[in-house]
Amino acid sequence: MAKSERSLLLAIDCSNTGIKFGLYPHESDELRARWRVATVREKTVDEYAALLASLCQQAGLSMDDIGDVILASVVPPLTPVFQALASEYLSCEAIVITHQLDLGIKLLVDNPWEIGADRMISALAAHRIYGGPAIVIQFGTATSFDCVSPEGDYLGGAIAPGLGISAEALASAASRLYQVELKPPPHALGKNTATNMQSGIVFGHVGLVEGLVARLRDEIPGGARAKVIAHGGLADVMAGVTPCIDIVDPNLLLRGLCIAFDRLRAQRS
Repeated sequence: MAKSERSLLLAIDCSNTGIKFGLYPHESDELRARWRVATVREKTVDEYAALLASLCQQAGLSMDDIGDVILASVVPPLTPVFQALASEYLSCEAIVITHQLDLGIKLLVDNPWEIGADRMISALAAHRIYGGPAIVIQFGTATSFDCVSPEGDYLGGAIAPGLGISAEALASAASRLYQVELKPPPHALGKNTATNMQSGIVFGHVGLVEGLVARLRDEIPGGARAKVIAHGGLADVMAGVTPCIDIVDPNLLLRGLCIAFDRLRAQRS
């Protein structure tokens, strides 16, 4: 199949816990297919290619339908793996998000090279889709807060241990405690070990989120009217227990990658 006939963009969000694949028709934000798989650093190019081929087949698609790839990765060992997948199996060069690309946002921080690709893309997506100012919270391995100015500039943020890390640390460090499901208990006042832990972990995280959002609002321009946008695996859980989250967008990063791709492709042409 000629490249001009290959109509889909493959957007890849590679995080420490999971990898999201999104397939979009070119120049469209209509998600054609979406999958999330566990991040396995030891997997080879061939193994990820076989996995992607199987996922495409299940959706009635083919890898031959994919003409372009864009990647946001915070797992350095897997970045070249997906670059090789694009070149060897899809006959294209993957665009890898870095601070050096012109994404249309200013990175107003001390060391722009330290910013994760996911954080740049979520800031870009938040401003383009929802406007600014905004505070973007990603509930993943870490709970990260990214602040966007009214003009769309990336202002910085905060990083805290994620819910999963907190629960694992508590269970592993205390002999009589154990892993519990990460869901809110019926009441803050726990009546057994499991609900005690759920209260401390989930409602304690609510306190962290609300406290940081309040502080960040005080420090960013127009912070009082900033939208709070959540994404990541536990965004729905947290949105259900705190009113400070305005929007949950599970595909924020994939949508941001599409926005970035359209801009970068226009620059190249």
